[in-house]
Amino acid sequence: MTATLTAPARPEVSTSDSATTPRWVRPAFWGLLLATAVLYLWNLGASGYANSFYAEAAQAGSMDWKAWFFGSLDPGNTITVDKPPAALWLMGLSGRIFGFSGWSMLVPQALLGVGSVALLYAAVRRWSGPGAGLLAGAALAVTPVAALMFRFNNPDALLTFLLVLGAYCVVRALEKASPKWLAFAGVAIGFGFLTKMLQAFLVLPAFALVYLLAAPAGLGRRLLHLLGAAVAVVVSAGWFIAVADLWPASSRPYIGGSTDNTVLDLALGYNGLGRIFGGNGGGMGGGMGANVGFGGETGLGRMFGESFGTEVSWLLPAALLGLVAGLWFTRGRPRADRTRAALVLWGGWLLVTALVFSYMEGTVHPYYAVALAPSITALVAIAGRELWRGRAHLAPRLVLAAMVAVTAVWDYILLDRSSSWLPVIRWTILVLGILVATGIAVGVHEFRRVTRAVAVAAVAVGLSGTLAFGVATAAVPHSGSIPVSGPATGMGFGMPEGEAPSADLVALLRSSTEQWAAASHGTRGAASLQLSSGKSVMPIGGFNGGDPAPTLAQFQQYVAEGRIGYYVGEGGGMRGGPGGGGSEIAEWVQANFTATTVGGQTVYDLTP
Repeated sequence: MTATLTAPARPEVSTSDSATTPRWVRPAFWGLLLATAVLYLWNLGASGYANSFYAEAAQAGSMDWKAWFFGSLDPGNTITVDKPPAALWLMGLSGRIFGFSGWSMLVPQALLGVGSVALLYAAVRRWSGPGAGLLAGAALAVTPVAALMFRFNNPDALLTFLLVLGAYCVVRALEKASPKWLAFAGVAIGFGFLTKMLQAFLVLPAFALVYLLAAPAGLGRRLLHLLGAAVAVVVSAGWFIAVADLWPASSRPYIGGSTDNTVLDLALGYNGLGRIFGGNGGGMGGGMGANVGFGGETGLGRMFGESFGTEVSWLLPAALLGLVAGLWFTRGRPRADRTRAALVLWGGWLLVTALVFSYMEGTVHPYYAVALAPSITALVAIAGRELWRGRAHLAPRLVLAAMVAVTAVWDYILLDRSSSWLPVIRWTILVLGILVATGIAVGVHEFRRVTRAVAVAAVAVGLSGTLAFGVATAAVPHSGSIPVSGPATGMGFGMPEGEAPSADLVALLRSSTEQWAAASHGTRGAASLQLSSGKSVMPIGGFNGGDPAPTLAQFQQYVAEGRIGYYVGEGGGMRGGPGGGGSEIAEWVQANFTATTVGGQTVYDLTP
């Protein structure tokens, strides 16, 4: 055992060694990308506008450049989404090129998924060979939460892509202690900040640790390179904060979710410490305890619980087992050993992110788990490959058998949570998993004719559960503010989507020539009105109606200037939540304008 697993690791082939690449690698790689594209692009428009909150912002960005740059919810630039706009930049540009629709909005998300699979393959392959790279990429592609988010319009698709890109750059940087590649990793994470703020920084401890530990250079050079990468992170993340916060507030939209109309407050408050410790920001509350849509109870079991379990934990027990065993077996290797460096890189990513998600007291949703998927699948592929290479020895063989067995048992438990859905799958996985694990443990591979069959069976058992649930996720439409994976069609949790307005109301709004065809409380009603009519609709108070944008005085001025066509009542949202002026605006409109009914909804004509 020691002779096999403590010798310095040697990659089977680098991506640059095309002359020595086995013939099967290239068609297998392109086949993986093709299958991933089919999984993510097939019937993509079935989910419609998916999350209407981000859909209305993507639509606004396809109509107005200022709205595109700031991530405004409406082309009139009342207020932004409560996230930075990087993901909306891609969706808005797609809408401008192809015409805005649910399909054009979601295509960039699906392509980001294909790109993430390709990058993960490339990163794992460089040190662990093409087989491990293909396994990691395939496992990522069929992870249920990945199949969900790469077909959805939340920012997590771009965030995941940028995190994997950053990890790939770190792998390249470690090979020759390259400050250039390390700086590229910093840029990727900086733009990750512009996608989902501080969540992007959760991988930085792992990136810094592995470079400090394993880069083939002196300590002084390693520290200097890390300093340069830190500067790259700050510059690539900070430029937008500087531009947005220095821009005159009177000529840009209100920063949704902030308490003082600044991006910096949004990053440190609602999307920063508020997420970790709970509390308020921009009218938004903290977590909801045991509520499944908000993460369930905090603690080490959260990633395996009802909220996160079926999203991402299918291979998590095997990944943790492989990480511990891999670090133990490589403990005596040289400082720059690549296998151990890979374990530290992906293991650090997994542990830090999972622990933060597990103990967050603020708002956390199940789909956040997509950020864990690349690290889990990479660890399983890397550890599985190394343990299989050491199968002639009892200890690695037993660990590998345990990884197969625990995956089969855990898949059975997860599938049993949807007990009415194809029960034969969970029983088949359980039985075959135990048989394959037993075969590995007793050394059936020593019969050369079955060696390859055992390896294929181990991979098949390991991927069967997540594959079945991932394909089932991609096969049905999902919508709403908190989507969840699985075979059930539905809206998930959270704020429901607004009902589609009547044809009469849509026609009325389309006839408007004002800057805002209408105003409505929150985004639930405003989004449906704007998406249906293609006209700018003011979302009073932002996401849940709680932001002070616009104030009553501003709203009165807009009406006096003839810039708002109609006020649509009962538009959803929390009318005048904490810090908002929605109630005051509603009362003022009701007191000064006459109500009519259009298509079952109360409408006030605000034109002079």
